[in-house]
Amino acid sequence: MTTHAAAPTRRDQILKEAARLFAERGFHGVGVDEIGAAVGISGPGLYRHFAGKDAMLAELLVGISGRLYAGGRKHVEAAAGDPAALLDLLIDGHIEFALDDRDLIILHDRELDRLRDSDRKLVRQLQRQYVELWVDAVRELHPQAPEPQVRTAVHAVFGLLNSTPHLSRRASTPGRASMAALLRRLAHGALAAVTPY
Repeated sequence: MTTHAAAPTRRDQILKEAARLFAERGFHGVGVDEIGAAVGISGPGLYRHFAGKDAMLAELLVGISGRLYAGGRKHVEAAAGDPAALLDLLIDGHIEFALDDRDLIILHDRELDRLRDSDRKLVRQLQRQYVELWVDAVRELHPQAPEPQVRTAVHAVFGLLNSTPHLSRRASTPGRASMAALLRRLAHGALAAVTPY
């Protein structure tokens, strides 16, 4: 029996185009009419799905933070107590995010401060919970490494992986598979460095 991914809903389509447009031109550089046109509906028609651009931005940024944390929790379950397997899953999952959700990374970098305080706090809370999954896995693998050093290394790996949207898209850039393999080696190398030789 084969299963098929559910077709994107109209809300999903709107969010995808909003993320693309916000990343390209900035939150204030995009109007509701342009987002509507990108999905084939009138600007006012968007209000059947969202209260406005602020609501779209909040759903995008809270949504991706929630998705990363939920994915991390699934990796914890799948690894079944094996910290090396867990770290592999966490790294691969974050690489997939970094390569496939470039617009959301750019949007987070540029527009997080535009969220309402409550939404921004929720994003930060979800991010902290996600970080703790990584810190716990690295500390299990390297119990002798000081906790502050582990935490710093985890944040450095996020910086490394989340920098991919800023790389050139020229032909000289490695293909997706090569890029993923390179990022995987770099992430593992950075995290292994918490233990002095």
